[in-house]
Parts: sequence; C-alpha cells; structure tokens
Amino acid sequence: MSARSLVAGKAEGPVLKLDDPLSFWGGFDSSSGKVIDRFHPQYGACLSGAVLCLERGRGSSSGASVLAEAIRLGTAPAAIILLDEDAIITTGALVAQMLYEIDCPVVAIRDQAEWRRLSALPRLAVQAGAESLMITPPQ
Repeated sequence: MSARSLVAGKAEGPVLKLDDPLSFWGGFDSSSGKVIDRFHPQYGACLSGAVLCLERGRGSSSGASVLAEAIRLGTAPAAIILLDEDAIITTGALVAQMLYEIDCPVVAIRDQAEWRRLSALPRLAVQAGAESLMITPPQ
C-alpha cells in the first residue's frame, strides 16, 4: 500500500466516508462531534469514534484547534484516513497528542483506488507509526 503515516497512533472503529471535504472550523461542532455545515452532504453526521475517510480538509487554519479540542473532549474521529495530505488536520491531531497525550492517527493514502476500497469497508483498525503502517479490517 502506498501510504504515509502523518500522526502516529492506534485506533479502531466504524468507517465513515465523507463525500466532500470538511472544514473543522465552522463545519464541525467539537462539543457534539457532528458535522454542522448545512451545505455538507453529511450534515448532522456524528464523526465521534469513527475512522473518518475524507479526501482532504477544507480551509481555515483555525480548524486545527477545533480538531484538537474535539480530541480532548472525546468527540473526534478515532482516526482519519486522507487521500491528500492535509497540514491543518495533521496539526490538530499532533497538537492534541502533544498537549493531551491522546492519539488520533492520521494517514494519507496515495492511491485513490486503495483509498476508495478502504473507505467502503464497514470497520477498520489503524496502526500508524514512524516505521510501519497497517490499515486492516479488525480481527
């Protein structure tokens, strides 16, 4: 698999694929874990505890702080699998890991067909490290 670990950690959960990019700033409520962008196809969806598959984030650097706060509150996705590397999402997960010692692994899959295959599965386990990366259906 052609992939890169952006933020290390282990997580498992149900897969939730977003149809469009999401801005965590203004599009996500960190207190509830829900998508609050009224124009997003998954408006109202709860991201809490999911292995979130999205192509990329959308906008505002302030989104990193919203994601970090959701991780602190326990309302964030369990892990995030991106198609394109995203500095804002990566920063939010890294800050939460450093400040709160809570992992939300972030991975970028470089192959669109592989990303689509994984995002269609019902559950995934993610083990992301500096030297190794495994994304598999849970055993």
